[in-house]
Amino acid sequence: MTLLTLLQSGGEWTAADLAERLSTSVRTVRRDAQRLRRLGYTVEARPGPGSAYRLSPGAKVPPLLFTADEITALVAGLHLIRAWLPKEAVASSALLKLNQVLPRPLRRRAAATDLATEVLQQPGAVVAAATVGVIADAVAEDGRLRFRYIDQHHRPSTRLVEPYRHFLRAGQWYLVAFDVDRDDWRTFRLDRITDISPIAGTYQPHEFPDVSIERWLTTDFGRATSRSPGSAAKPAG
Repeated sequence: MTLLTLLQSGGEWTAADLAERLSTSVRTVRRDAQRLRRLGYTVEARPGPGSAYRLSPGAKVPPLLFTADEITALVAGLHLIRAWLPKEAVASSALLKLNQVLPRPLRRRAAATDLATEVLQQPGAVVAAATVGVIADAVAEDGRLRFRYIDQHHRPSTRLVEPYRHFLRAGQWYLVAFDVDRDDWRTFRLDRITDISPIAGTYQPHEFPDVSIERWLTTDFGRATSRSPGSAAKPAG
């Protein structure tokens, strides 16, 4: 797998360079390159004393090659997601697709982890996968979002925000964002967000005012709002 990672970085690698990077012998490099070919990876070799390896340009690389422990982590993580999204089939469908593309030994580990793992439905509100996805895209693209929000006093409003992160705390999912109209940072419970949509364009995002969300929630911003244990600082009001 380390050999594959090096080849995927591009260019040609001599057998000697690969052997040095992998702390192994040239003979082992050649054997492992042949194993990758049997797995479906198009590894080209330039013969001769300075033999070199590369992945064929435009070759279709099989998308998944994990260790057994990585598969265990993935399957267990999908069980956690399914507990937080009980009304959606995304985690179950992802498990099914994962099983279809894994080689047989990893498929056995995935099935074993699936069978052995049970996550009880989580307390707190249900989160929509589509909402999480829209937020993630906006964060990655320095975008803005507009949505309808119902605050803790059941007051509706329309918000224009620059999303920073969403996080899980005390059984609830929250969005940390800069509220453009209020010119301040706020937290929003994801289950109270509806009609969310991205705003066209790329914006210069405001810099988050602390080194971490955890610190921000427990320092000046947190103390500025009287709140019960487990609630988020600077709630959207």
